[in-house]
Amino acid sequence: MVTLHTNFGDIKIQLNTEKAPLTSENFLQYCRDGFYNGTLFHRVIDGFMIQGGGMASGMEEKETGASIKNEANNGLSNAIGTIAMARTMEPHSASSQFFINVGNNTFLDHKSESMDGWGYCVFGEVVEGMDVVNKIKGVATGKWGYVHQDVPVEEVLITSVTIEE
Repeated sequence: MVTLHTNFGDIKIQLNTEKAPLTSENFLQYCRDGFYNGTLFHRVIDGFMIQGGGMASGMEEKETGASIKNEANNGLSNAIGTIAMARTMEPHSASSQFFINVGNNTFLDHKSESMDGWGYCVFGEVVEGMDVVNKIKGVATGKWGYVHQDVPVEEVLITSVTIEE
């Protein structure tokens, strides 16, 4: 069990270590290392997801560890309230960034072991704090620089993380 303490309130997440062991351990290691302390939910799209775990205040990208194997073929679905790994177009490129689904995003689920079909690995679900997630999904967003869109106008900060093992 992991609790993300944010400036909007707490979000408690139950990890699925059975169906996504590598991904859960990767996430837990970032938590243990204090990596997520002071990071932002830097991309918020109501009806889709809230994304965090890679940017510090001021949209400064943090240095991450190595990419991990995509475990999206674990049978878990990107349903409302689940947490999944963010990645680039390359299926096995996830490192620290994650997102919490605020819509039923089954189009992100694993379909095949191909570039287009890998999907995004669900590795847990919110068990307390969906009210906080819903507050975050409703924040005003805008552009940041030339690259980033859907960035909260007011920073949504993960202040610290608590792990109950």
